[in-house]
Amino acid sequence: MSEIISKTANSETVTPSSMAGIFSLTEAAADRITSMLAAEPDGSFFRVAVLGGGCSGFQYQFSIDTNRDDEDQVFTSHNVDVIIDEMSLELVDHAELDYVQDLMGSYFAVNNPNATASCGCGTSFSV
Repeated sequence: MSEIISKTANSETVTPSSMAGIFSLTEAAADRITSMLAAEPDGSFFRVAVLGGGCSGFQYQFSIDTNRDDEDQVFTSHNVDVIIDEMSLELVDHAELDYVQDLMGSYFAVNNPNATASCGCGTSFSV
């Protein structure tokens, strides 16, 4: 089950009705991110970004980062901070991040209502 992530700005929680974007995170994704961050230096966080490229025009990038930019939006769910830059947020607004484990392996998957097409690998999409 996913949960709408609260967006925080300058240590204040912003209500969903006043948010510039919404991003949700499943409990499985939060658990995996927590596990990954446990092995990283203090102050590390999980970043979701959208880059040009891939089979369908855009591709998701997931990384552990320690640098925040002024344009970064902070979303918190299940005690996990997820950072999304302003430009990427436009492309993943109302999307859900999940962590999937199946016969093909384990991976982060994005259910993105903004995507009009995606490639077979699931990491590339078009709008």
